[in-house]
Amino acid sequence: MAGRSAGWPGRASAGAALLAGLALAALGGCGYGFSTRYHPTGGVDRIHVRAIENLSADPDLGVEVTAALREELDRRGAAGEPDGPAYIAGEVRALEGAPSSSAGTTWHTGLVLHARLVVHDKVIADRTIRREADHLGGADALETEGRRAVALRRLAGEVAHELLRELEAGAP
Repeated sequence: MAGRSAGWPGRASAGAALLAGLALAALGGCGYGFSTRYHPTGGVDRIHVRAIENLSADPDLGVEVTAALREELDRRGAAGEPDGPAYIAGEVRALEGAPSSSAGTTWHTGLVLHARLVVHDKVIADRTIRREADHLGGADALETEGRRAVALRRLAGEVAHELLRELEAGAP
């Protein structure tokens, strides 16, 4: 059997195909992707988010909204430095949680973000975003409050996403 390699015929090409497939999967899973650049109103490339003032009784709400806004800008490649020409400033307040079902198994909560985009010390945009959600009650008040905090954290991400969508140049 001169001229034939040991093993299965086509084994080398199958191994190469497997390696190529694994390389493509690795590249796809490492965060590379295609996206367009974020273009905010006001003609700037980068925006810094100042600490959002918390006007609620929830001690971490301002921090949650500030972090959500910074993460959204970072995802879009538009996170700015504190000394840059553009920044977002604002206030957040939470809506009081109240039962939304007669048995008290579901509760309703929400938050309101009032934010301003400032470029070169001039207010370019002023927006108020309101989001509400229901969450399950818990076995006791502590568990219900914990679930409310999780719902507010999710809403913080939603208002951050919506605010940046509204601040995008050409947005309706």
